[in-house]
Amino acid sequence: MAIFTLKAHLTLALTLFFISAAITLILINHKRVLDIPNGRSSHSKPTPTVGGIAIVFTFFLSMTILYFFANATMITERYFIGFTFSSLLIAAMSFYDDFKCKPFYIKLATQIIAICVVMLFGIIIDKINFPYNFLWLDYKSIGALSYLITLGWILGMTNAYNFMDGLNGMAGANGFIGSIFFCIIALNQGSNFTYMVSYTLAAGILGFLIFNFPDAKIFMGDTGSTFLGFSFATLAIIASLYDKAHTSLLVIPLLFFHFIYDTLFTFIRRLFNGENVFQPHRSHIYQLFNRLGYKHATVTIFYCTMAILQGFGALFMIEVDGLKRLLIFAPYLILQIIYTAIIIYHAKKKRLL
Repeated sequence: MAIFTLKAHLTLALTLFFISAAITLILINHKRVLDIPNGRSSHSKPTPTVGGIAIVFTFFLSMTILYFFANATMITERYFIGFTFSSLLIAAMSFYDDFKCKPFYIKLATQIIAICVVMLFGIIIDKINFPYNFLWLDYKSIGALSYLITLGWILGMTNAYNFMDGLNGMAGANGFIGSIFFCIIALNQGSNFTYMVSYTLAAGILGFLIFNFPDAKIFMGDTGSTFLGFSFATLAIIASLYDKAHTSLLVIPLLFFHFIYDTLFTFIRRLFNGENVFQPHRSHIYQLFNRLGYKHATVTIFYCTMAILQGFGALFMIEVDGLKRLLIFAPYLILQIIYTAIIIYHAKKKRLL
């Protein structure tokens, strides 16, 4: 069947938005799983924490529609099933964790299982264009490293996204912005599958977000944040290697550079300070920003502004080739370093660290 018309795309996106919003509203009124405030919490009252179900449901509804009614947008069926099934698996395991609150190493094990499923279906980063025969490596010579690189990328992105879900609207609003920019890039390049998945993710996120920001009546929980991180990471591989236009694998890392940087910096800082990096904490840069006295909305809007700037950087990056794409990260890295230095300085001054 032919690709949907623009009107059909808009109708589908709007429908998914309303479905997501309706499910979120139902979940708010059925408070079976609550996040009870504790010493590490940034909220003050018990709040439902399974809002991610709305995002996950609309995603799988859209994938079903894609499979049966949009053949012209489809990637190879093997990759489609691998992406869909593994995303469902990570969502189901994260939903269980929202109920049972398992230790981090259990979460890690379940994430690795889902990533192994992805790789079993052949979704692997097996081609990297090394500029100028870097370390004697060429375009197709990474071999067994492909599995380690794929594992590291998806695992890192999944947890980075999960760790950044700590303030009202943070994960949802930045996910919405990232989805929209990835949608625009995929549409411009002709990667129809990535384009459709991106806008359906955006629609599902927005239906949840209107109840999560600025005042959170519900949280997305691990069901939403882990699912989104995993899906963005896997979709990046599909867009790069298996969709029509072969969109650069660097697009998603740039769109979520502020999330990746915050997580990596915090991990390294805690490691060097001799802290238990697997123990829950409130010392991410964005959390320190909030603890300095700034409202959830202020911090989230600041991060959304960075996400928009990164989005424009991604639009520019796809117009350049090779090693030059890495240079696009430089101004954003400088911005993050300056921002981090300011937050850490004031956090130490207030004895938050």
